[in-house]
Amino acid sequence: MTGVVLNNVVKRFGDVQVIHGVDLEIEDGEFCVFVGPSGCGKSTLLRMVAGLEETTEGKVHIGERDVTHMDPSERGVAMVFQTYALYPHMTVAQNMGFGLKMTGHPKEVIAEKVGEASRILKLDPYLDRTPKALSGGQRQRVAIGRAIVRGPDVFLFDEPLSNLDAELRVEMRVEIARLHKEIGATMIYVTHDQTEAMTLANKIVVLRDGRIEQVGKPMNLYRDPDNKFVAGFIGSPSMNFIDGVISGGKVSVPGLAQELELPVNMPEDGRKVSVGLRPEHLEMDANGNSHRVELTEALGGVSFAYLEAPTGERIIVEERGDFRTEAGAMVGLTFPIEKTYLFDAQTELRLR
Repeated sequence: MTGVVLNNVVKRFGDVQVIHGVDLEIEDGEFCVFVGPSGCGKSTLLRMVAGLEETTEGKVHIGERDVTHMDPSERGVAMVFQTYALYPHMTVAQNMGFGLKMTGHPKEVIAEKVGEASRILKLDPYLDRTPKALSGGQRQRVAIGRAIVRGPDVFLFDEPLSNLDAELRVEMRVEIARLHKEIGATMIYVTHDQTEAMTLANKIVVLRDGRIEQVGKPMNLYRDPDNKFVAGFIGSPSMNFIDGVISGGKVSVPGLAQELELPVNMPEDGRKVSVGLRPEHLEMDANGNSHRVELTEALGGVSFAYLEAPTGERIIVEERGDFRTEAGAMVGLTFPIEKTYLFDAQTELRLR
């Protein structure tokens, strides 16, 4: 069993603390994605697992071993970086086998492991090429192959698809998901792209400012966020938030015709809240006139309308069926109350 456990890990750069007492358990064989905005500490946390950054406080365990102060080469991990870091003068086969060659493995063992990695990644036609003769997606597959031949206990991916175009990113997501299914190893993956997180992970760790906001399965985070940050980060397009206030056992939201009935355990009158509404849960009424359409985005099978509420907030609505709006039109807005999320305006915590 080769999972990864972080116990109250802290990272400081001089007087600046960037990781604040993170506790996390990643089980053997899980595909765990660290996701969050730029600067939230996700790459730093990954590098602490790899041993490329020292752990200021706390413990890092890989399997049964305490690797907190262990050299990166002894941890049983392999890392795939954003930049491919391939040797330009070497062939694909030589690039993939170079690490084994440097550790003194026999040629026949290297050839066998390179051949197996090549089969998994469909690189057989390219083994004699140098990196300059490969596409970006092929180069990234070579970088992943170089990690595979080492036979690590844990694979670490640091934003490996960010240099690829949109089509290649989709292709490589499929490749990485297939790779995980085939070899079944523990994988930790860093991205700022929540679409990658949702499609690849069976566990997502949402980070903000060096702290964990929530951990869970992708759809659990989507359907049951603990706070406004997670609700807004998970989902594309992101959740709409509209200011409201509690009054008389209901939430009053300026500009919305509907009122929200509150459970009896909700707090006192006058408390300010944020009302969360996902674009796919909203419906436009062509006979209404409370919201002006600023812009529509037709994306083929789905369209999104950007509405301006009377209070100035922008609201995104997923258009369904044959109903399509045009910029400048006035529409009404309705939504199922059971699909509404409420967050305390001050603490941003979910009101359940």
